[in-house]
Amino acid sequence: MLYRVMDASELPRLIDAFMEKYEVVAPVKSGRSFAFEPVSSFDEIVLDYPTTLTSLKKYILPPRETLFEFNVEDADVTDYTLRIRPRVLFGAHACDINALNNLDLVFEDARYPDPYYEAHRAATMVVGINCSPAGSCFCHLLDADEVRSGYDLFLQDLGGRYLVSIGSVEAANILEAACDLREATDEDRREFRRLTRERQEAFSNDIPDIQEIPMLMDAFHKDAFWAELGERCLSCTACSAVCPTCYCFDIADVLDPDGKTGRRERILDACTSPQFALVTGGHNFRETARDRVRHRMYHKLNGFNSKHGRYLCVGCGRCVRACKADISPIEVLRFFERKGAEDA
Repeated sequence: MLYRVMDASELPRLIDAFMEKYEVVAPVKSGRSFAFEPVSSFDEIVLDYPTTLTSLKKYILPPRETLFEFNVEDADVTDYTLRIRPRVLFGAHACDINALNNLDLVFEDARYPDPYYEAHRAATMVVGINCSPAGSCFCHLLDADEVRSGYDLFLQDLGGRYLVSIGSVEAANILEAACDLREATDEDRREFRRLTRERQEAFSNDIPDIQEIPMLMDAFHKDAFWAELGERCLSCTACSAVCPTCYCFDIADVLDPDGKTGRRERILDACTSPQFALVTGGHNFRETARDRVRHRMYHKLNGFNSKHGRYLCVGCGRCVRACKADISPIEVLRFFERKGAEDA
């Protein structure tokens, strides 16, 4: 990995350089919160933002996407050509970059690569930036507070300057052409280590650090705790809507008003929806909210891990804030903590 240092005053020049060829999506103020939106000027960007309400997922895995078009009269199917503008996702936190890396494991599987997802990913550059944890952040407990891959540039704020980790040749060329870079000094490295320790100490101590989470998910799979969560669940699917790693989807054929032409669409769905596991014949594989909540948590904290060696949940805390019934992975961690205290 190549590291360089740039002055903070040069960031507008870097943004301008990206805008010559790319659409730049960055964090901006949105009502009482923040959101990733296309920007036309550096002045719109807020880099010291808390976690956004929604994630970057919508730019890689759109909520609704056409897969192909068809003509009923002619029994003809036409491949749909994606028109994707090259894009830079600027200012992504480590948790969100790790979330995209998790989606890559699903949609860029060498056995069954998804061409639609791959097209979006290939046209997208990612520029990350370090952050300060909010009270609902627990990325450090799931090994998602640092990012080792999946970005083109990553900026570490050292106060008036940035330590830049360079992850791609294309980004390096743009960076070098736009900014006056220099080698990192011993002072830069000392400041980086100091700020890293400071950030680690800023995480909330109210969220328990639980070891062997996958094993505990199996051990307490039938516990009454899941029924209690299910009784609280509103099945509103807000958790999936804001989650950066939920990727469940439905497929629907949509007819045009003439009834002769249409398109097949992929529409993001949620496993917490009561109809999600309903199949032809009327059987529902996860009929109760208990089963649906447990399934979602199991996939986040066990199932994905068993296949890919990493948690699907990245601890961004969005679901913590979105759920009106206080259901989140944090509640699962606290449940495990209580069980450990009972056995002590």
